[in-house]
Amino acid sequence: MDTQAIEVMRSVTAHVEEILGQSTFPPLPALADIRRAEACLIRNIPSQGHGLQRTSEHLRSHVLPGLNCSSLSSGYYGFVTGGVTPAARIADSLTTLYDQNVAVHLPEETIATVVEGRALFLTLELLGFKPSEWPSRTLNTGATASNILGLACGRHFTITQSLRRLGQESSDGEGILSACRRAGIEDFQVLSTLPHSSLAKAANLVGLGSTCVVDISRDDGTIRFDMAKLEQYLSKTKLASIVVISCGEVNTGAFATGSFEDVEAIRQLCDTHGAWLHVDGAFGIFASVLPQTSEYEEVRKGVSGLELADSITADGHKLLNVPYDCGIFFSRHRDIPSQVCQNRNAAYLKTDDSGAILSPLNVGIENSRRFRGLPLYATLMDQGQDGYSQMITNMVQLARRISQFIESDSPHLELLPRSSNPGVMRSIFIVVLFRARDESLNNELVQKINASRKIYASGTKWDGKPAARFAIARWNVDLDRDLQIVKEVLTGLV
Repeated sequence: MDTQAIEVMRSVTAHVEEILGQSTFPPLPALADIRRAEACLIRNIPSQGHGLQRTSEHLRSHVLPGLNCSSLSSGYYGFVTGGVTPAARIADSLTTLYDQNVAVHLPEETIATVVEGRALFLTLELLGFKPSEWPSRTLNTGATASNILGLACGRHFTITQSLRRLGQESSDGEGILSACRRAGIEDFQVLSTLPHSSLAKAANLVGLGSTCVVDISRDDGTIRFDMAKLEQYLSKTKLASIVVISCGEVNTGAFATGSFEDVEAIRQLCDTHGAWLHVDGAFGIFASVLPQTSEYEEVRKGVSGLELADSITADGHKLLNVPYDCGIFFSRHRDIPSQVCQNRNAAYLKTDDSGAILSPLNVGIENSRRFRGLPLYATLMDQGQDGYSQMITNMVQLARRISQFIESDSPHLELLPRSSNPGVMRSIFIVVLFRARDESLNNELVQKINASRKIYASGTKWDGKPAARFAIARWNVDLDRDLQIVKEVLTGLV
C-alpha cells in the first residue's frame, strides 16, 4: 500500500474512532441529509478517476451522513436489527483486510474454513444442540438463503423417499419434473403457521411456487399448529410435503410450538408421511440461550424439541449481533445438502469432503463469498455462553418492561395481541406489538414515533388494522436509559 493510501486509511480510522466515541446516535438521518447525499452522488463513470483522497472525502462528507444508524443507535427497534459487538466489529475489519474467499476447504493453504467450522460448532453449543448430530453446517446471507436451502433439501428428500417407496433410486442431477413423474408426485406443499414472507419467496426460488405455502395455524388466532389439519394435509396422496416450524413469528415473537411433545408429535407425522421438517428460527431460536429459570420458562418452551428437525435456519446478524450479512444453516443430514449443492464437473474445485469440514461451496448456495465466520467466531469467543445469556436476557427484559408500561401506564395505547392471561408478560420474547386506541392517532402512530428521531419502530398490520412493533435486538441494551426514552416518546404522542 502506498503512502497516500496509508494516510487516507489513518484518516478513516480517526473518523471511525470519532463515531464509536459518540454516546448517542439518532436512528435516522434528517431527510435533508439523505437528499443532499443523493444529489452529491456522481452521475456517470468519470473518464479520469477522482483519486483516493477525494473519493474518501466524498464518502465521509456526502454519503455517510445519508445513512441510518440502525446498528449504532440504541433506539433503533425496526425489523429485527441487531448491532455489532466490539469483537465482531474488529474481526469484520480484519475480514476485509485479509479478504478470504471461503469456498473450498484447503486446510494446508488457509485456516479460513477451519475457523468457520469452529464458529458453527460453537454456535450449536451455544444453542444447546449436540454438534455431532448436525454434521452439515454453513453460513450464507441470511434466513432467506437458509430457507431456500431448507426447502431445496426438503424437495430432494421427499422426492427420494417417494422413489424408494416405489423401489427406485434418485438419479444424480435429475431435474424436478422428471424425478416427480417417476415418483408419482403431482405437487408440493409447504405447511406452516403464520409463515414469514421469505418462505414464499424461497418456495418460488426452488421451483415449488409460493402458492404451495399453506397456513395451517389454529382458528384461535395463535401461531400454533392445528394438528388435525396438519395430519389431514400430510395424508393427501401424490403430494410431497415440507413442514416448517415458525420459531419466532415476526409480528409478535410468538412460537409455533410450546413443548418437546409438540415437536415430537410433528416429527412423528413427518416420519409417517415422508415429510421434511424445517425450522425457520431466524431470531426465535436464540430463546434457548436464556437462563433456565421460571421467568423464561414459557419462552424456552418455544424452542424445546427443535433438535428433532431435519434442518434449522438462524440469523447471526440478529440476536448474535454480528455484522450483515450472516445467515446460519444446520442439517442433521450430512449427504442431502451436499447432493443439492454439489459443484459437479469442475475438477479445479474438487476437494476431499470426507472429513468433519465440508467445502462451503458444496453445502451452500454461493461459490464465492466473504469470510463470515471470523466475526462470528470472535464474538462467541469474546462473549461466551454467559455473555450471550445475559445479552439476550437484557433484550427480553426491555421488551417486557416496555410491554408493561403500555399495558399499565399508557391508556392511549393497546398491547397486542389482546390477552386475558395474567401471565402474558412471561410469554413475551423480544418483540412488542401495539397500537393506539384512537383510530386517527393509530393511522399515524409509526410516523409520529419515528419523527421523534429518538427511537424507531416498524409498521405492520394486526387484525387488519395498522400497528407498531419494537424488536429489541441490540447487544448493549441499557434497561433504565432505554426504557426512559421509550416512555418519553410514547407519552408525548398525545
